[in-house]
Amino acid sequence: MNILFEDNHIIALNKTCSDLVQGDKTGDESLDKKLKEYIREKYNKPGEAYIGVVHRLDRPVSGVVLFARTSKALTRLNAMFRDGEINKTYWAIVKNLPTEPSKTLTHYLIRKEKMNKSFAHDKPVEGAKQAILDYRLRMSSDTYHLLEITLYTGRHHQIRCQLAAIGCPIKGDLKYGAPRSNPDGGISLHARSAEFIHPVRQEKITIIAEPPIDTLWQYFVEKISAEK
Repeated sequence: MNILFEDNHIIALNKTCSDLVQGDKTGDESLDKKLKEYIREKYNKPGEAYIGVVHRLDRPVSGVVLFARTSKALTRLNAMFRDGEINKTYWAIVKNLPTEPSKTLTHYLIRKEKMNKSFAHDKPVEGAKQAILDYRLRMSSDTYHLLEITLYTGRHHQIRCQLAAIGCPIKGDLKYGAPRSNPDGGISLHARSAEFIHPVRQEKITIIAEPPIDTLWQYFVEKISAEK
């Protein structure tokens, strides 16, 4: 596990595309279980340590994921997510160049449980939930483009679905129209950062996660670093 931040209230990890945030029907070991064991061993805690799942990232997605170490922190972080007080930035690599370099996307998403997929509509339809994000083009290589995304709602597969709806499926995301998978089985969507006021200490916290070690990701990271 790659721990990005840890105190008595919060732990943040840089999730890999193979990590499962919380247990599911696969039965694979999840990050919350690994963290409970980590806390128990590190602090010599008797019995099972407390870890609260604050939010989830899809399994093929990498990047910042937050966990609570106390029930008080979990309650406050849940409220902060619900009220939009946690600013999350994502990076996505796409093959197709968006028609506009930056834009606010608003769609209405319907989730099909059996397919584990969401479908975007331009106008409200029965059973749909509004989904809003901003994207901007950060830079391009010869064949791919890096988009920076600010998420305002937390819908099922929101970024994946909304980018596909404008003709820009994420690299490796077969479910939403990418032509081929990535070698590691993940998709090129990365939760780059999370910014928020600490729920207990009331300090500003900024957590940044480096993308996976991959030639294309490293190309974009190096170009961004060179700009600074």
